[in-house]
Amino acid sequence: MFEFIREMKARNETLFYFGLFCLVLAVAFIIASRFSTIRVSNVNAWYKPFKFALSITAYSWTMAWYCHYLKDFNIVLFNWTIIILLGFEIIYIGLQAARGQMSHFNVTTPYYAVLYSLMAVAATGVAVYTGYVGILFLKSDFPDLPSYYVTAIRAALFIFVLFSFQGFLMGAKMSHTVGGADGDAGIPLLNWSRKYGDLRIAHFIGMHALQVLPFLAFYVLRSTKAVVVVSVVYLVITGVSLWLALRGVPMIPQRSPEV
Repeated sequence: MFEFIREMKARNETLFYFGLFCLVLAVAFIIASRFSTIRVSNVNAWYKPFKFALSITAYSWTMAWYCHYLKDFNIVLFNWTIIILLGFEIIYIGLQAARGQMSHFNVTTPYYAVLYSLMAVAATGVAVYTGYVGILFLKSDFPDLPSYYVTAIRAALFIFVLFSFQGFLMGAKMSHTVGGADGDAGIPLLNWSRKYGDLRIAHFIGMHALQVLPFLAFYVLRSTKAVVVVSVVYLVITGVSLWLALRGVPMIPQRSPEV
């Protein structure tokens, strides 16, 4: 583990420290949730910034690792674009949590509407830039890397971008729940609804293909054919979770009380 951390820092020190900063924020947010009674949409206000901070850490460190393989890539521009866009998001989400206010879907005032729109712009910018990295991976050759590993990175980048843009479905609805109101009781911490469809599930699974598929390819599958099969299965599972959500069906149903 320590060797991995040292290697990641050597590959991209800027994104390494940004990811570390977000990890420290995540720890602070989860500690705050233990002592705070502030709730937003019937959920502890600090859970959302905690989840976003962890997700940004994972993204930053993952892209720091992958972009190292690209030749003639302007890594400085990429680093600071990501830091500015995602830094704005996590700071705004954290501040809104402290104030007991919604960050997403909050257009109650012109000020909040502008900031929410800027968050959408930031998320779109990250998705587009990640898509550009994916194109570079498709166009480039990596003779020093196992083909199954490169295939997994390409698939992961594609799925990440696809389900990043799935966030627009939530933006269009101004909610993430289908069939009910946001804030219904869900699974612990993640709060995915167990009574209604929840668009966050596909969003989460799809975006974290970025970590899951290359990890499986490098340490478990070690075969290009196996990577292709698992990537397709992963995409299908993510697609099914989206289909269920759009139909208002929970992916993890609530158990009916025994009679």
